[in-house]
Amino acid sequence: MVKRSLGYRSSSRSLLSKHPRQRGLRGLSTYLINYNIGDKVVIKIDSSTHKGAPHRRYQGRIGTVIGKRGRAYIVGIQVGSKFKKIIARCEHLSHHQTTIAT
Repeated sequence: MVKRSLGYRSSSRSLLSKHPRQRGLRGLSTYLINYNIGDKVVIKIDSSTHKGAPHRRYQGRIGTVIGKRGRAYIVGIQVGSKFKKIIARCEHLSHHQTTIAT
């Protein structure tokens, strides 16, 4: 019997799958967004682009942009009592919409 592979994207079929009308590459506008240091971002992994994608355990997490490393951004995330630094490219990030209750 062959041992099951537990690779980087294992057990992520439903997590990283897209709906039929959203399949394919994203538009250029997602690649042209600039994030400033201190911006709140949500990690949304784009499954059509493998490069620069964070681990699937960080899908949906909200973090703060700490810095930039090449084309990628360094995002700080609080996981329990620890502070993690995640390196992800811009297509896997989106601005966090903060709701203001009035």
